[in-house]
Order: sequence, then C-alpha cells, then structure tokens
Amino acid sequence: MPHPDRTPSTGDRVVVGVDIGTTKICAVVASADDLDRIHVRGVGVAESEGLNRGVVVNIDKTVEAVKKAIAEAEHASGVEVQSVVVGIAGDHIQSFQSRGVITVSGGEIDRNDVLRLLEDTKHVAMPADREILHVLPQEFIVDGQDGVADPIGMSGVRLEANVHIITGLVSAAKNVYRCIEKAGFAVDDIVLEPLASSHAVLHDDEKEVGVVLVDIGGGTTDIAIFEDKTIRHTAVVAVAGNKVTDDLRKGLGILHDQAERLKHEFGVALVDMVAEDREIQIPGIGGRPDKSIGQSTLAQIIQPRLEEILEFVAIEIKRSGYGRHLSAGVVLTGGGALIPGTAELAAEILGLEARVGRPLGLAGGLVEEVDDPKYATGVGLVLHGLRTGAGRGASLLAADPEPATPLAMAADAPGLPAEAHGDGYDSDPDGLVNKIASRMRSWFDEL
Repeated sequence: MPHPDRTPSTGDRVVVGVDIGTTKICAVVASADDLDRIHVRGVGVAESEGLNRGVVVNIDKTVEAVKKAIAEAEHASGVEVQSVVVGIAGDHIQSFQSRGVITVSGGEIDRNDVLRLLEDTKHVAMPADREILHVLPQEFIVDGQDGVADPIGMSGVRLEANVHIITGLVSAAKNVYRCIEKAGFAVDDIVLEPLASSHAVLHDDEKEVGVVLVDIGGGTTDIAIFEDKTIRHTAVVAVAGNKVTDDLRKGLGILHDQAERLKHEFGVALVDMVAEDREIQIPGIGGRPDKSIGQSTLAQIIQPRLEEILEFVAIEIKRSGYGRHLSAGVVLTGGGALIPGTAELAAEILGLEARVGRPLGLAGGLVEEVDDPKYATGVGLVLHGLRTGAGRGASLLAADPEPATPLAMAADAPGLPAEAHGDGYDSDPDGLVNKIASRMRSWFDEL
C-alpha cells in the first residue's frame, strides 16, 4: 500500500500516463490538487519485448508488459487504474506545415470560429494509411494582420492560421489502442512522445527563445524544436540507444544483457573522458574464460554511434530552418541521455549549449524516483493529461475523485477518427467537440 503522505485525496484529479517504449513500458500515476500542484503517486516499469523502433510488432507481449507496469503503479499509488494517456512514437511519424482560412460571419471571432479554422487546416491530401495525430496552432492571422496569438473576441471577417500537423500510420495507432484496451483499460488520449516529453523537461523561457528537444530512447530518437513558445518542427530518427547496445554486443562478442549492463555502468560518450583505462571483467560464455575489456574500448564503440545520432539531429535542425533561433540550445532526455558525456558531445556536434533534461515542476510524491531522463515521457504524458482535462484515469480504492478539469497547456486538436481507435472506442461526436473546445480553452489560457 502507498505511504500515507503519498495518498491522494478524493478531490484530487488523477491521470495515468503510459509510455510504450521499445525497451521498457513505463506507467506513471499522478494527481493535481485544488491548487494545481502535481504529485507523482506511483510508477511501474516493465521490460518491453513487443516493439521494434517504437512500433508494436507483438500485441500479446506488449499487452502483458502494459498490465505489469500498470499493476506496479497501482500498487505503489493505491489507486485502481481505469484509463490512460498513452504515448506514440516510431519512424512512421511525419509532420508538415499547413494553413487554413475561413470567413467569420458574425464580425466577432469566437471559439467556434477557431475550431472551424483548425478543421479547415486538416483538409490536406494524405495517403489512406495515414491519420492526423495533432494539429498544433503556430499563429493566427486576422484580416491580413499576422502574429496574433489569441484571435477570440477580435473583430474581423477573414481568419487564417498556420499550424504544425503531425501524422502517423493508422495501423500503428490502432495497435497502440488495441494493446491498452486488451490490457483492460480505456484510452483517454494518444500523444506524440516528444511532445509529451517537452511538457516534462523544458522551461517556458526555453520554448520562447528557441530550443531543440532530443529524446534518445531505445528504438527511436525523437526531436522537437520550439521557438516563440510554439512547436516548429518535429522528427523521428530510427537510430537510438538499442544501436549503441548492439554495437557493443557485436564489437565485443558478448551477450545483449552484458552489453546493456556495460553501457549503463561503464559507458561514456567521449573517449577523452576516460582518464584511467580501468579494466572491466565480463563473464565468459559457455564455460569460456572471462574477458577483460578496457573502458576506453567501450568509449571507442559508443562515441561513433552517438555522433551519428547527433548528426541526424543536426540535419533536422537545418531542415527546420530554425538553426539560428535556438538560444536555449539543446535539451537531451530519454535513457540515452544517461550516458556520461552525452551533453558535452552534443554541444560539440551541434554547436549549441546542451543540458540533460529531467522532469520539472513536480510538487510532491515520488519526485526523487522520477528524477531521471528515462521517465521524461511518462511524466510528460500525465502532465499533458492533467493540463488538458483528460478523462478520469484512476479511482481511489476508497472513493472516486471528481472528473478532471483543464489546466493550461499548448493546444493539440485530436485527429484520429473513431475507426482508428480500435475496437470498443466510443466515437460520440459531441464528446469529441467538447474535448476539442476544452483543449482550445486551455491553450488560450496559457497565451
């Protein structure tokens, strides 16, 4: 049972985030009290064997891992999980800019006009196997006047918007939903993982002056660029931490588990960081003698792969056109950021200031337990859910809390239709409209 000082009250809003990663599945239970202070109540982690490069390839294995992670989080938090905010990633993710325009009939712009406009931005040619995951407003234009942050209440007859649209494969999204539902839970929302991570590790002033978030996971490296408090570019690279492990496994002729342990316990990102070339003993395989490997040898294998990952990041920064607008530099997160020297290597390769990002802005609960880059996405998912008013994610074992209400955060209108959500999804159109309106209210509150 949870420790008494970590038990949420019946008035708390509780949300559960599930990070379905290539190497691990992480469930985080968090609550917000009546002062909007966020407390982490429980964390559960299970080894992931059903994904490849961020995409579900084995439903049954993923379902079992989801069950295990959520059960662990339930035990730690003392709540019974009902629904979750789940992350989505993978090299199938694509993004592009779009523009929409509508005529305002009443002379004064209201929320319904903004919602109509965002729907208009989604009228773009797209392959049948892809669906919109997020529509992220960047700026509004009223009667030719650009740079408008909040057009509601303004007078005008022509309303335009520039938006960033993120898409994914319908099948990939369906499989994420199916895994959660087969595990016995409902899906409140599906969120692009680097967007979720940004909620957890980036400061608002970093988003304002320009920053690139680099989330180095097991199967993919996720990239998100922010400037002027708005997301400007997203990308997913199919090279990440697993490649580092695989390089060690092949280069040293050892087992995968041995390579993973060496990476975490002795790995460094820069050969120059190895002051004393300590010898590391590795148990022999099949009765063979133990191996002795110098730490500098590990670094010589790790550094080139991390350089490759960061060179892909450099390509995406150049492609975005925001390379000269990143005054806050780069923030590294995810399990790959735990390798000592990764920030220094990033600064060298990208020519930007770099730091390692850990979850921020948590008021209490298991703060120390999640003070780790590998929990950035899981914490970010619950922050997303709490700030957008996601459905009630869990019940206290003693009593149910009141339904969640919105907290301030950036807008992202949902794009998946009911048929993309898997079997059993409630496609009530009125509920969808209310959800979009709630998110828009939250976004305007933050501006």
